[in-house]
Amino acid sequence: MRRSVTTYWIGFCVVLALLVVAPLVLPEFWRRFVTEILIWGLLAMSLDILIGYTGMVSFGHSVFFGLGMYGAAAALLAVKPANLWLALLAGLTAAAVVAIFVAYFATRLRDIYFAITTLVFSQIFYVIIFTWTEVTGGENGLSFGRPALSIPGLFSVPFTTETLHWFVLAVVTVSFLILRRVTQSPFGMVLQAIRENEPRTRAIGYSVERYKIVAVMLSGVFAGLAGVLYAIQNKFAAPDFVFFLISGEVVVFNVMGGMGTLVGPVAGAAFFLLLREGFSRFWTEYYLIPVGLIFTAMVIFMPQGLLGFLKRRLNQ
Repeated sequence: MRRSVTTYWIGFCVVLALLVVAPLVLPEFWRRFVTEILIWGLLAMSLDILIGYTGMVSFGHSVFFGLGMYGAAAALLAVKPANLWLALLAGLTAAAVVAIFVAYFATRLRDIYFAITTLVFSQIFYVIIFTWTEVTGGENGLSFGRPALSIPGLFSVPFTTETLHWFVLAVVTVSFLILRRVTQSPFGMVLQAIRENEPRTRAIGYSVERYKIVAVMLSGVFAGLAGVLYAIQNKFAAPDFVFFLISGEVVVFNVMGGMGTLVGPVAGAAFFLLLREGFSRFWTEYYLIPVGLIFTAMVIFMPQGLLGFLKRRLNQ
């Protein structure tokens, strides 16, 4: 056990070191692409708290991601000069408020009913954002300038491709360490007990509903954080990112990488985005066909995802 933990952290440090030097050696396109993978990986990790650790399948995670984008956009457009920390606060607040609202109602249901309820909430907010043109820009979304990375009185550094990558990497790394600590805490153990046997968890005295509400709120906040980072990278917020198809893709990330691992969803996001990028260069209109076939094959032959497959190979 001790050896496996040591190997895990050695691998983590190696990957982290490679990601640190990546913007120094990669061309412009791939620098942005790796940064985008990190952001989608954070979104996938946030969903893993629900789908992997609590056993709650959500098809509405895009609402937290999208509202994180719009919250950041509103702050960046309202305050001049643009303030990064205010954008982070606004995006996280927007995602957290909606997460509380969704959690209160959706966690009263289980299994497919919970999934459908989250999907419905996602579509409700999508329609609101799409039609509230005066505030959200409608289908055109909102465009804004990128803020500087600054601490008043200490330093101010403009975001370049490299500095943005390192900032995103730092945020994603800290988020991973926080979520890992949460999942290994007594709170995380209760979430896993709910996943394995909800009636028994309730019978031994735990308030299952409260734990579910906190899980949805925690998941929503980190999804909102991913939305803020994505907005800052691309300098826009659009209603397409609140649409339920985004939620479906994030579920695919988790299945491909391995649920209940945190690292697996990030690997799944990287694998899916690389597949999509590669196939779309050759089959512009039909790239989803080979991607779908590969996903189907993985579900059949690698049901525990890439990380589970790798663990089995290493233990042989």
